[in-house]
Amino acid sequence: MHDRVDAQPYADRHEGGAELAQFLGAYGHRNDVIVLGLPRGGVPVAAEVASRLHAPLDVFIVRKLGLPGHREFAMGALASGGVRILNTDVTSQFYVPTGAIEAVVAEETRELARRERLYRGSRPPLALKDRVVILVDDGLATGSSMLAAVQAVRRLEPRTVVVAVPVGSAEACDKLRPQADEVVCVRTPRDFSAVGLWYRDFSETSDDEVQALLAQPAAGPTSAGARR
Repeated sequence: MHDRVDAQPYADRHEGGAELAQFLGAYGHRNDVIVLGLPRGGVPVAAEVASRLHAPLDVFIVRKLGLPGHREFAMGALASGGVRILNTDVTSQFYVPTGAIEAVVAEETRELARRERLYRGSRPPLALKDRVVILVDDGLATGSSMLAAVQAVRRLEPRTVVVAVPVGSAEACDKLRPQADEVVCVRTPRDFSAVGLWYRDFSETSDDEVQALLAQPAAGPTSAGARR
């Protein structure tokens, strides 16, 4: 385990990715490794990891299914490949009717498809079969989005699935351990409550930034990271 509980906030996602890459050194300079960032916030972190490992970068899109009326609270997630994760404990506790669930699913399915077209364009996704896939996000709160990503990636027959984040709740990191071959949570603060509290700059990552990061070659630290 690489987890640290004596955590201080990162300056931004690029700094988080730079530190995360230090714990993934065994995967550097290999021709069987692919780094996948979860849009949008996970992509700057993944770009930093990919550039420092000299590995190809791609996106893997996951959409949170927000509870109606409290959209920031996840009742499940969708991922590329048709994976749907639904937390029935949450939907039962809040008495969410089936019709309301399906409305949220339909909305997020449309957004997932839009982002696939926007980020990837005509470029096909990287082949993951028999590869080492490192799934990166900017943090783990409930872990539902990353769980959906792991399950979807498994369908594409990689040899190894690694979950890697700069910060996360200990509970979410533990929840992912049985699902992935390796889980790297660099910082697991005792008083974790939300991912955004562990970045001094947690401004929203734009679609344009995601596209720009995906266009960069994996040849050293990203420009934002290199400025520090």
